[in-house]
Amino acid sequence: MRFLAVGGGGREHAAVEALRRSGAEVYAAMKNANPGIIAASKKHILCDEKDFAKICAFAKENGVEYAFIGPEAPLEAGIVDALEKEGIRCAAPTKAAARIETSKTFMRELVRKYGIEGNLGFAHFDDAAGAERYLKNIDHEIVVKPVGLTGGKGVKVQGEHLHSFEDTMAYIREIFDNNIGGAGVILEERAIGEEFTQMVFVDGKTIVPLPLVQDHKRAYEGDVGPNTGGMGSYTDSDHLLPFITESERREALKILQQIVDAMAEEGCPYRGTMYGQFMLTVSGPKIIEINARFGDPEAMNVLPILRTGFADICRMMATGTLSGDVEFERKATVCKYVVPRGYGVKSESGHEITVDEEAIRKCGATVYYANVDMKDGRLVTGTSRSVGVIGIADTLEEAESNCEKALAYVRCDAIAVRHDIGTRALVQKRVDHMKALRSA
Repeated sequence: MRFLAVGGGGREHAAVEALRRSGAEVYAAMKNANPGIIAASKKHILCDEKDFAKICAFAKENGVEYAFIGPEAPLEAGIVDALEKEGIRCAAPTKAAARIETSKTFMRELVRKYGIEGNLGFAHFDDAAGAERYLKNIDHEIVVKPVGLTGGKGVKVQGEHLHSFEDTMAYIREIFDNNIGGAGVILEERAIGEEFTQMVFVDGKTIVPLPLVQDHKRAYEGDVGPNTGGMGSYTDSDHLLPFITESERREALKILQQIVDAMAEEGCPYRGTMYGQFMLTVSGPKIIEINARFGDPEAMNVLPILRTGFADICRMMATGTLSGDVEFERKATVCKYVVPRGYGVKSESGHEITVDEEAIRKCGATVYYANVDMKDGRLVTGTSRSVGVIGIADTLEEAESNCEKALAYVRCDAIAVRHDIGTRALVQKRVDHMKALRSA
């Protein structure tokens, strides 16, 4: 099968490698010269990922049959609609279906309309004055989110990032003054618990679950600092997480199935990978957000341990023929992102970075390139996450150790890493937190 892959990040590198492993011939379109994607592709072009005319022409010239779209921005702009007009089947949602991520208001209202469990209290505002009146009349902590896309960096939480009414209003005004997210602000009830990611493959009606993953958004060790696009993540060998029961996972999957059913009922059936980010609370999983794609970094945890051919899965998602026969190895994985120094505040970009892939493999790990570029024959960092290093082993402890060993073979004079991700101490902190909440 000939596949178009759009996007140049770590998530897309992992997907392209998975497509190549399953026998697909990959034609890649991306804005940056990702060396991993280039090496795994038959042919590639560098272009704006929303330049649909150029991407469609490239796909047709090369006889592409199917497409995988990695990032959310071209989904929001309607790349799937454009490709399918050209007869190219997509393992990704249309513009209308992608609203489950691109409009937080659409998602919350859909969940409310269909009486789906796990919703949180919310209110949408088109101006700061309305939000201010609302804030003066509530007595609980809230989460402030721009309604549209912000690359995972727009959420601020009262009690964590916002410590007073004045802090909250200052951020709301910043959203409107700078048009962050583009479509207003949504204020959501704050949920207390532990976050987890449940991704599923979807073909418009059927869902197939992927292993559970826990991402780490905060920039610095100890879960402090600004929110980022994700500093790293881990999975366990039983495909659960140490603080989640099988029944709690089933609740999250039920929510995702009901969302897929509701979207079909609304006339915008969902195809592709769906990413449910949940907060596990004492009253069960609550929806933090639903994303219209793989998580990044979570894709880098699950795709290396996928046994079933990813090309076949994408074909089945695109054609509405998905079956439950999708297998993953019983392995634990730990991903730690190497990021440019200052990431989350102001990144230092343009520094040369070297990666010894062979040495990393010998450590029981793999590596995916993300926001890097080739300049004058040198690999240099961009402003976002640079390289994902993933340790893989039979146990979480071994996977974390393999990841740490492998990180020594990524060299740059201006990078940072959260070394605590996947460690026994941090995972136990999550377990203890949920235990304390449940006992209280």
